[in-house]
Amino acid sequence: MASSTVRNMHGKRSSFQSEFNGNGASKRRNLHDETDRNVIGSEDTVYRYLCPVKKTGSIIGKGGEIAKQIRAETKSNMRINEALPGCEERVVTIYSTSDELNHFGDDGEIVCPALDALFKVHDMIVAEVNEEDDDDDLGDKQTVTVRMLVPSDQIGCVIGKGGQVIQNLRNETNAQIRVIKDNLPACALTLSHDELLQIIGEPLIVREALYQVASLLHDNPSRFQHSLLSSPSTLMHQPLISSHRKHAAARRDLADATEFCVCFICPAENVGGVIGKGGGFINQIRQETGATIRVTTSESEEDDSIIFISSKEFYEDQSPTVNAAILLQERCSEKVGKDTNDSTISTRLLVSSSNIGCLIGKGGAVISEMRSVTRANIRILQKENVPKIAREDEEMVQITGNPDAAMKALTQVILRLRANAFDMNHGLVLLPTSFPYISQVSGSSNKPKYARGDGSKDQDYSRLNLNSKRRNHVS
Repeated sequence: MASSTVRNMHGKRSSFQSEFNGNGASKRRNLHDETDRNVIGSEDTVYRYLCPVKKTGSIIGKGGEIAKQIRAETKSNMRINEALPGCEERVVTIYSTSDELNHFGDDGEIVCPALDALFKVHDMIVAEVNEEDDDDDLGDKQTVTVRMLVPSDQIGCVIGKGGQVIQNLRNETNAQIRVIKDNLPACALTLSHDELLQIIGEPLIVREALYQVASLLHDNPSRFQHSLLSSPSTLMHQPLISSHRKHAAARRDLADATEFCVCFICPAENVGGVIGKGGGFINQIRQETGATIRVTTSESEEDDSIIFISSKEFYEDQSPTVNAAILLQERCSEKVGKDTNDSTISTRLLVSSSNIGCLIGKGGAVISEMRSVTRANIRILQKENVPKIAREDEEMVQITGNPDAAMKALTQVILRLRANAFDMNHGLVLLPTSFPYISQVSGSSNKPKYARGDGSKDQDYSRLNLNSKRRNHVS
């Protein structure tokens, strides 16, 4: 490694950095101070670090404590995407304005808050990898891998004309540095034409290369970055993963898990289709997702019923409740309008009044964002507009739109409720605006109207029947 041109690990930026930083730094402006901003400014510093799903606990912590600490210590914003089915990585989006400057490393170098937070996240993940490799052959040199998503209009500052910058980076740091354009992970965004930046090498070498790359990205913001928190990516048609039921029980004590539940209000005439002939359909969903699903009817067969979906979960795992709810949505929804060509559906959920705030947001910001992203009509109805089967402390969320928009809206709503159930700070969790929960159950879009008698009567589900008119549990 050429020490004359490479910054010491805790020293100043190298002459290599100043040689290739362009004039980006001179055009950066100070933005007004905002803590936990829900938008990214056009000249903010933004990093999207890919964290292996199994490592996310090391940067989230119980109740989000570690992530909150990183944000507080660095004065940066950090959001962690929900895990997507079939994707082994979660995106950690770190961003900050130029208002604050942090001391970085032993020598107190001055860097932006986002870069400071990036290395806190990186160091925690690498430290966990080191612990896992303690039993490995000590004669083998340890290597680590860093993967980051970078918009296509920004990656050029890392590559350089004719590949000159990236080649110099390789020579100066001895790291393997690649830019990958094909076979991107499911969490990549299409609107910003993401590319994958990958760095492999020994820990100190990778850390130096990451610093050089992060400095280049800091000096050259993307014109797409204002939309990195809200732009929808390609609709991923992937099968639902059912194996998650096994690893939570195997790795951890389920007594420490949190129960997450969703309550659909189902029209009486749809209940047979939810259950299926001889209970076939509902049992299939139970088996595929691992969720508990119960059907509770009222005293009158003409009244709405409740489809109660729940599971004991860990936040970092995929959610059996979310998967089951998406699969059941269309059968639990009511078709809107008499025109047979109109595919609009209405999905209704019951939500506790104490939890409804996470769907509204300050000044209605959250519900407005969900409407904008999903193109569905999302309303929250109270008191006299809520069906009699609801309890006094419940309100109704009504989602109306074509099946695709309604599915996207339901995904947004229940993932926000899930984050709230785990007491996650909303500033730490970035909900996906890609929607991978596509039903793989054969015939799920054809809703046969089986007789209600196909389900057998059972005892009341006490959690639902408290102070309510809900009576019979079916199937």
